Amino acid sequence: MGVTPVWRSLLQLIHGISMSVVQSHDPTNISLSSNAADKIKTLISEEGNPRLKLRVFVTGGGCSGFQYGFSFDETVNEDDTVVSNLGADLMVDPLSFQYLQGAKVDYVEGLQGARFVVNNPMASATCGCGSSFSV
Repeated sequence: MGVTPVWRSLLQLIHGISMSVVQSHDPTNISLSSNAADKIKTLISEEGNPRLKLRVFVTGGGCSGFQYGFSFDETVNEDDTVVSNLGADLMVDPLSFQYLQGAKVDYVEGLQGARFVVNNPMASATCGCGSSFSV
């Protein structure tokens, strides 16, 4: 039986040793929902440009301090993080990534219309429309 992460941390504190562990997943990674992936593929198909990818970014502003932005882009920069699901790609620049760790990008249709949304566990407050947040 292996050593659990809690016990591993305690052993490291007690003995001052470092144990290498292979991580099966990264809990801080950004995810893309199936609904969002399907909508991305539909929009790209309508544009007729298969090189397009959805870019999510964070900028200053909005009623809560930061706001989310979305755009389609052909260029994947060297330092972008690319998340794929069901054949659709989402790109995030390194500056935005730090505010989106653990977030899930989804596509919803409701009373406020149809839109991409970010479910962000790092946000300490979110405005009523969900497009701006603070940390």
